[in-house]
Amino acid sequence: MENLYNTSSVVVLHRFNISSENVFPAFLFATLSYMIILFCNLILILTIVQSKSLHKPMYLILLNLPINDLIGSSAFFLHMINEILTDRKTMQYSACITQAFLIHFYGTGNLLILSAMAYDRYIAICCPLRYNAIMSPKKVIIIIFLIWFINFSMIVTLILLLTRFKMCRTNIVDLYCNNPSLTKLICEDTRINNYYGLFTIVLIQGAPLSIIAYTYAQILRTCVMTNHPDARKKAFQTCGTHLVVFLILQINTAFTLITHRIQSASPYIRRVLGISVLLFPPFLDPIIYGLKTTELKRSLVMFLKRNICSSKL
Repeated sequence: MENLYNTSSVVVLHRFNISSENVFPAFLFATLSYMIILFCNLILILTIVQSKSLHKPMYLILLNLPINDLIGSSAFFLHMINEILTDRKTMQYSACITQAFLIHFYGTGNLLILSAMAYDRYIAICCPLRYNAIMSPKKVIIIIFLIWFINFSMIVTLILLLTRFKMCRTNIVDLYCNNPSLTKLICEDTRINNYYGLFTIVLIQGAPLSIIAYTYAQILRTCVMTNHPDARKKAFQTCGTHLVVFLILQINTAFTLITHRIQSASPYIRRVLGISVLLFPPFLDPIIYGLKTTELKRSLVMFLKRNICSSKL
């Protein structure tokens, strides 16, 4: 029985298959992409932290989004850049487990944060007179704590269930490590893992979708009934951009996870969708929330001007 198991601490990831003449352009593209994501998200974080006018429930919850985006993009891009430079297709099992944890932590965190932001907008638009009472500083702290606690608890449980087993294979079917790909390396009975995986998919995909659907239905009803065109326009603008980010993440994540369970599904489509989950939200979030939200845009411009002027002096 012991011979069935591969005791190697190394796994082999599906490679990008970059030819020698394209190594430098690929390295440049990956590095620039990561640097842009890093710069934009750090600027967003620093703007919210340093601008006292943004110390409001909406922006304090939003602050968690770029932090979470940096976790996911760093877990993916740092390994990809290293692979392009070294031309290595192997990865230490412990590093693979860490990457899988961080990527799942990022995906789940994004959905939970976007759900909390939708709830905040629902209270602000549908119950404006009770907003300060409902979204008090204490309750905002509780919401933020619950986001990270629920996220950490669920993903740690997912990874602990995985690490109970020994590998009998070493080939990862994706371009990065994740729970479904790592589960396929196991030859033992993984029914508990599969049941818990389905439970997390239903809960993490279903609960945010239900929250978003309910809150946006109520926001839409309130906007239609309001007699103030400016308020209606502002609400649609804020919620519309929020909805775009959520749908991109929700649809791509759902398809990526579901295609792992469908044997006939194209692995190429799954890999493209999987990378898009790690690429587009960290790119789009700072742009959408930094440029489309008027108050944040104004604070962002002031923050950049203040720091550029001080650096010249």
